[in-house]
Amino acid sequence: MVAPWPGYQKQGSVLVSKTDVRISSANGAECESLGQRPRLAGVKSRSAEGATCVTDILMNRRSFLHRAFCGAVVSLGTARFGLRGASSARRRLSKIGLQLYTVRKELEKDFAGTLEKVAALGFLEVEFAGYFKHTPQEVKTILARHQLSAPSAHISTAALRGNLQEAIEAAQAIGHQYLVCGYLPAEERRSLDAYKKLVDLLNGAGERLNKVGIQFGYHNHDFEFVPMEGRLPYDMILAGTDPQMVKMEMDLYWVTKAGQDPLKYFSAYPGRFPLVHVKDMDGTPRHFFTEVGQGMIDFKKIFAAGQKAGVKHYFVEQDETPASPFSSIKLSMDYLKRLEF
Repeated sequence: MVAPWPGYQKQGSVLVSKTDVRISSANGAECESLGQRPRLAGVKSRSAEGATCVTDILMNRRSFLHRAFCGAVVSLGTARFGLRGASSARRRLSKIGLQLYTVRKELEKDFAGTLEKVAALGFLEVEFAGYFKHTPQEVKTILARHQLSAPSAHISTAALRGNLQEAIEAAQAIGHQYLVCGYLPAEERRSLDAYKKLVDLLNGAGERLNKVGIQFGYHNHDFEFVPMEGRLPYDMILAGTDPQMVKMEMDLYWVTKAGQDPLKYFSAYPGRFPLVHVKDMDGTPRHFFTEVGQGMIDFKKIFAAGQKAGVKHYFVEQDETPASPFSSIKLSMDYLKRLEF
């Protein structure tokens, strides 16, 4: 087992555990289908009817992360939003990141070599989902060798309730600016009361991290958009958390798959989304993951609203790939380098 933080004897709990991704109803039952959806501003003009829930992610993310962890702007005078080009002209992303869950199997086999390949493909930033038996100092050294930065890492709700100090020390050693709660286990989201408890947990973690100069965030899936007693849990999280203490990392795939519009949230909560996961959705009835630019999501429209949303970091992610993940992320990178918005 791999221990993620200093000490390297403790197991589990430090990082997100995105397990069998399913859309769940208020009583915990699995939703078999979202049914027909309206076209959204963030979706290309293709039919999205008949989309079903993802009922079988090929790798159980919870068990994987348990193993892995048990161990500019537009030229307005700053590059902090990861954009380039004049405000009056078309823009492109100036820095593109990768959520390393995409290459988790490769990292297990060859941590340093995998990061070298990621850098060679043109990625400038990475977001961690486990350190794979490496100490924070070792991680920092490898990143520097390949001129990569790691502004963010995922953390679990168990870590938020447990020894958060270990995560803080690792983040400070590596240079993470953000720690993001990446997944909410099924047993922690079966009711509105459970989400109310989550809001309190997130606010508390945000305050503690803020005191040490780290921004806290929350990453969504699609289950936060399953109505409970007439309310969307995602809306409850946004409304109930302190906007300065708790930012949001929007996963564009899961928001869109849930039948929601990213632009609606960008407009309603400007500046609240400093991080986004950039992954596409194919046109099959299953609406599965695909390479960025090969699917249905209209990234041009979404990125055009990025400045208003406060987006500073764009992380490519593809949970499952048909062949080599390096081939897939190269396709995504090639598309994003060309994309003007």
